Amino acid sequence: MEISDLAKILVTLGCPSERSVEMAGQLDKRAKQLAAEKNRTYEDALTHLLTLMKQGWAAQKSI
Repeated sequence: MEISDLAKILVTLGCPSERSVEMAGQLDKRAKQLAAEKNRTYEDALTHLLTLMKQGWAAQKSI
């Protein structure tokens, strides 16, 4: 997945647009690490991390 595409997804999930590219790069790196550590696919690891981020932003909005 391209970082720019991932950044757009992050913005739709609630990420501040000014930080989306930086966070997308970090998320991409961590998904690759998680995939290698847990012997899972990159896509599965990325989906897992996106779900966690979405839950975190939703929780922040409810405060």
